Amino acid sequence: MTIEQIRSKFPQLQETVYGKPLVYLDNAATTMRLDASVAKWNEVSLHTNANLHRAVHRMANLATEEYEGARKAVADYLGADSREIVFTSGTTASLNLLAFSLGESGLLKEGDEIIIAESEHHSDIVPWQLLAGRKGLNIKVLPVDENGKTDLSALKRMLSSRTRLCCVAQVSNVLGLVNPVKEIASICHAAGCLLCVDGAQAVAHLRVDVRELDCDFYAFSAHKIYATPGVGVLYGRFSLLQQLAPWQGGGEMIETVKWGGTTFAQPPHRFEAGTQNISGVPALVPALEFLKETLADKELLENQENIKAFLLDELQQIPGLRLYGVPEDPSEKVSLFSFSIDGVHHEDLALILDKMGVAVRSGQMCAEPLMDRFGVTGMLRASFAPYNSLQEAQYFTDSLKKAITMLK
Repeated sequence: MTIEQIRSKFPQLQETVYGKPLVYLDNAATTMRLDASVAKWNEVSLHTNANLHRAVHRMANLATEEYEGARKAVADYLGADSREIVFTSGTTASLNLLAFSLGESGLLKEGDEIIIAESEHHSDIVPWQLLAGRKGLNIKVLPVDENGKTDLSALKRMLSSRTRLCCVAQVSNVLGLVNPVKEIASICHAAGCLLCVDGAQAVAHLRVDVRELDCDFYAFSAHKIYATPGVGVLYGRFSLLQQLAPWQGGGEMIETVKWGGTTFAQPPHRFEAGTQNISGVPALVPALEFLKETLADKELLENQENIKAFLLDELQQIPGLRLYGVPEDPSEKVSLFSFSIDGVHHEDLALILDKMGVAVRSGQMCAEPLMDRFGVTGMLRASFAPYNSLQEAQYFTDSLKKAITMLK
């Protein structure tokens, strides 16, 4: 596919901002909606809408087929078993589910340790802090170096006989650096420690196989891969999911309910209480198909590499600009760039860029500890998708230079 063909699948990219063509570079926050995903949402909503799993009538069967078909599609895409795929409302919900259920399962006991990477999103920090407070656990912080790279030698030193879980993102939402998850998994498993991977930023850029990565849990959101918001995925090894307590009670997550006690369904239904996202989950299927195409298209991949090479070079030539997450090897980074400018506030830059039609993210990006690590109150972030062109990257840097000049 050409970039023009791809852009035609995303109607919002045709919008203008203050009379200028939209240059959307906030894909790490949420991607544009794929027309086929919106069409699937509409199809299910308007033609096969019914509650799932419960009834025997035709509409209920069709809705259930769509929903469970999406579960199989996700499992196939990740190289997992359908029983290992739990649907949630997003990565945040997936990680909160996991934190609560691990805590209630007895797998974590007072005095046990959880290692969390310094570069994590708040969604992979706060749920574990809440769990640690409830259960008397200890949290250790896995540091990153000046370039943002995770310190694996420190991980080896930090692991102890009490370390039960390590939490890392496959790709940092601030740094854009790709963590060596398979190596981290090997280090953790050798010490008897489980590995939870936040894949929210990785799935759009990397072909993910959970068996190959050898992680124990993996979480991501549909809205980060061109589908609809309100849908998340939690992968967990089936043998581990079987040991986890449910995090919500209600319909469909039970086996039997008696006044004397309740027994629970097998995973994944044990973790999907109540009415699920009937239309949103099936909308994942066309998004995954689109993702497969883009990640296998040599021209599109080359375009992303050209954008990355251009920006790694261009941004570091701007006086006073500090780029975070500079890789030793360009293959260790996705096309996501966070930086600060000496003497210029990140939000002021974002507001001026917006007037030029460029949408970027400013602020702490839900990673305040990482901001503290680098001694800044916030950053500016430009994140790219397959529908972004090299011309847009050039327009972004030209606009950025103008904005800096205006503010200095």
